[in-house]
Amino acid sequence: MKDSDFVITHIFNAPRDLVFKAWTDPQYVARWWGPHGFTAPFCKIDFRVGCSFHYCMRSPDGKEYWTKGTYQEIVVPEKIVSTMYFSDAAGNVVAPTEYGLGPDFPSEMLDIVTFDIYAGDKTKLTLHRNHAASIARRYQEDEGWNQSLERLARVIATL
Repeated sequence: MKDSDFVITHIFNAPRDLVFKAWTDPQYVARWWGPHGFTAPFCKIDFRVGCSFHYCMRSPDGKEYWTKGTYQEIVVPEKIVSTMYFSDAAGNVVAPTEYGLGPDFPSEMLDIVTFDIYAGDKTKLTLHRNHAASIARRYQEDEGWNQSLERLARVIATL
């Protein structure tokens, strides 16, 4: 991991299996995907290596942001490696600039998500994305992920 890569962590007051399930099951992802005030009206997941996920995140003003990705590696319940890119509703690649991001935002991201047992009965989730933290800050990606992980924690608390 390079020092400049975007890395975010969150401690969940829940066992690893439960956090992993809430991260990978579409019925739960649809309840937390996106920052505060956003909804996820579409969430399709084929959770197998080589298969894909496709999400829609809708802003409070109704703007839709579609993403799609492919699972590269899955180690239940420890690790998920996937690619992600912006898409349209049909899953076709869309340039990040079409969603208001700058030309320096990567057209495809590689995500490594780990789920570590923490303090016995908690889970430490770490998202490592292969672009610079400065880019994440510039486009408020870090803030969006923090809010999404807060929402995930609230969903997990109801399970």
